[in-house]
Amino acid sequence: MSTKKYILSGEVAAKKLRRMALQVVENNYNESELVLIGIKDNGLVIANKIAAYIKEVFKGKIEVIELTLDKKHPSVIELSNEINFNGKTVILIDDVANSGKTALYALKPLLEQYPRKIQTLVLVSRTHKAFPIEVDYVGLSLSTTLEEHIYVEVVGDEILGAWVE
Repeated sequence: MSTKKYILSGEVAAKKLRRMALQVVENNYNESELVLIGIKDNGLVIANKIAAYIKEVFKGKIEVIELTLDKKHPSVIELSNEINFNGKTVILIDDVANSGKTALYALKPLLEQYPRKIQTLVLVSRTHKAFPIEVDYVGLSLSTTLEEHIYVEVVGDEILGAWVE
């Protein structure tokens, strides 16, 4: 028997991702291109899901790229595709926003250019921010203790749910 305290099922997560994708389109309806940056590993899965939902209603170009960094010591940040972000709307995507540290460091390659807009999207956001990061699109906002950790369960390209431990 599973002892995981699930806060999201796969079905509910999918509904939240679809809702957030529609919000992204609504807030960027006049853009001709969106660049979605998924933070490896789970953030990329979520970025691809969001892109699929966006494509259903968005007329512009959508590009998904992967950002890789060590979440504990983010000194080296790599993008799967070096593109020109100048004048583009960029959405930085991850599975969980804890302290805001990962998102803050993930902005580094974007700040070396001049994007038109940078927005953030996470499936689950905690309320313990230690860094000045505000999440624009949140699937589920959750107050937890500092000792608790949130896990998003992904197998392949499917999100099975999220739990607190």
